[in-house]
Amino acid sequence: MGGPPLVSPRGRDMPGDAFASRWARPLRVHLSVVIVLLLISIALPLIWLSHQQGKREAVSAATQQMKLLSSHAIDRYRTVFGDGYSAVSTTSVLPSMRSKPPADLDAKKAYMLKTLHASPYLDNIYVGYPDGSFVQTVNVATNPRWIKALSAPPETAFALRTIVRDDEGTEATWRFLDGQGGEIGQRATRQVNYNPTQRPWYRAASRARGPASVGPYVSASTNSLSLTLAVPTPQDPGIIAGVDVLLETMSRLLSRQAISENARGYVFDHQGKLLAHSDPAIMQKILDTFSTAPRAGAAFVAEADPVVNDVKTRLPRTAEADGVALNFMSGGVPYLGRASTVDIGGLLTNTIVIAAPLSDFTGSAMALLQRTLWISGLLLVVGVLAALVIARLISRALYALAGDARQIGNLELQERPRSYSWITEINTLESALAAAREAIRTFALYVPRELVRKIVSAGQESAAQATRQEVTVLFTDIRDFTTISEQHSPEEVVGLLSEYFELMNVIVERHEGVIVQYLGDSIYAMWNAPVADPDHVEHGCRCALALKQAIDELNRSHAAAGRPVLITRFGLHTGEAVVGSVGAQSRRQYTGMGDTINVASRLEGMNKQFGTTILVSGAVRARCSGTFNLRSLGLAQAKGRHEQVELFELVDAEEERAGAG
Repeated sequence: MGGPPLVSPRGRDMPGDAFASRWARPLRVHLSVVIVLLLISIALPLIWLSHQQGKREAVSAATQQMKLLSSHAIDRYRTVFGDGYSAVSTTSVLPSMRSKPPADLDAKKAYMLKTLHASPYLDNIYVGYPDGSFVQTVNVATNPRWIKALSAPPETAFALRTIVRDDEGTEATWRFLDGQGGEIGQRATRQVNYNPTQRPWYRAASRARGPASVGPYVSASTNSLSLTLAVPTPQDPGIIAGVDVLLETMSRLLSRQAISENARGYVFDHQGKLLAHSDPAIMQKILDTFSTAPRAGAAFVAEADPVVNDVKTRLPRTAEADGVALNFMSGGVPYLGRASTVDIGGLLTNTIVIAAPLSDFTGSAMALLQRTLWISGLLLVVGVLAALVIARLISRALYALAGDARQIGNLELQERPRSYSWITEINTLESALAAAREAIRTFALYVPRELVRKIVSAGQESAAQATRQEVTVLFTDIRDFTTISEQHSPEEVVGLLSEYFELMNVIVERHEGVIVQYLGDSIYAMWNAPVADPDHVEHGCRCALALKQAIDELNRSHAAAGRPVLITRFGLHTGEAVVGSVGAQSRRQYTGMGDTINVASRLEGMNKQFGTTILVSGAVRARCSGTFNLRSLGLAQAKGRHEQVELFELVDAEEERAGAG
């Protein structure tokens, strides 16, 4: 529903109107745009800030969680190798270990079993002597490959090996023990190929004359990836204690310490070579990099876990006490990790890396954040829809008020139901328009409504200026109205005139005319002003005939009711007159002035002289000859005029036929 065009009071575009009209849109559009822009400008930054803050908080929490969990895994790693180093260091200083087997065998056995019980990640512990004697205890329970390698009974938990060299020769004995150290079997042989003094760990400790580490290497007995820590005894550097740590055990440790489903654990040596992986399948392939197929094993590891290469390139160059945070992309996926360098008694330096996709840490937080954002977006959409609905309701109320205002402007002042809004200003405007309608309705009782309407439609500028133009003018008068007024009360007279004038007003308006003025019991009507009417003479004649017919019907009803009849006489003339607003600045009247107006008034009065009802001038006959029945009455002298007027009686065709009959 659109409003009227923006025009000036004079009907012409004002400066800036063209620009305003180009951007003019319904209020609901402007209001909706403003509210939606406000909602978006407020909500979107808040949503974006919430998203960024939530993401930062999630990453920060993930970094802290990674730091704690990585520290826990590294502590376990230190514990394993620390236990190994402590075990071998303690072994090297025990008095019972300085004597060659089989001396103090029970003491040796008891200590070694206790050490393996306390440190399940140790594969075996042993002591080598300069003459080739050897004592070793193996943790079969943690490395089941020993069962096959030794052909041990299935229930074996530990195995004790002694190599005794004496004057009678060399004898190697395997004693198979249960979980409590009880012997469940034994096997001895004189064919001994193992000499501890020829092993790399013995030579490394002998050369170093102190603690040494060897490996990692693949053991010949069990095909396991091991790393050896060896320490010579202080009293006799030729007696060297050693302990083996399985890097496969480290793989299981990393796997148990996995901080998420997709987390990965790595152990690198000081040269950046991968020693252990948390995935058992990949760990098995790492064995190939140390034994039969190093290239194939390395290729498999890189293919099975592409992240390992990204981690390797980010290994810290120097050790940090608290570790180094790693943030990197691998395969388009963001990863979070931590790398810590671990030094075990100066024997070995390894780097432990724990890495996991960032989504493993932030997944739940980001899911919650996404739900929050979806809810925020939904609320934004609801807000936009609510804004559109509110804007439509407001604009609908304003359009209704605009319609009321247009009706008031058109002087359509009929009563209409009041509408109420939840907006106070709209209710105030509705009340103001209702008051204006009532005031104008009251005022319109005293001003010819149709005249005002036509003045407005014709344009205020043309109505304000008195101009010369052709008009058709009608004057009426009630015969003997003074006598009627004397014979009836004022109230009755007013009632008669009100009914009479209402009838006259309706018929004049119906025939495109306007009543300029009520003159006592008379009316002054005009055509072709203020609105142009090319058929104004014809409309005036038809209106006069219609008025006579209507008044005749009114008189018949009055006569039947015993009320006075109102015999009306009409004078109709056409010609030029000065038409427009006349009067003071504060109070003006729209009227016509000139000889044409006077002649019409005189014609009405001359009906008495000729006994006629409707007299028209020769000017009227000249404009509508052949259209109406006009009976010539000749020339007559009008009061106050020097020139005579040619008179004609306007006769209704039906009345003329009735009179002839």
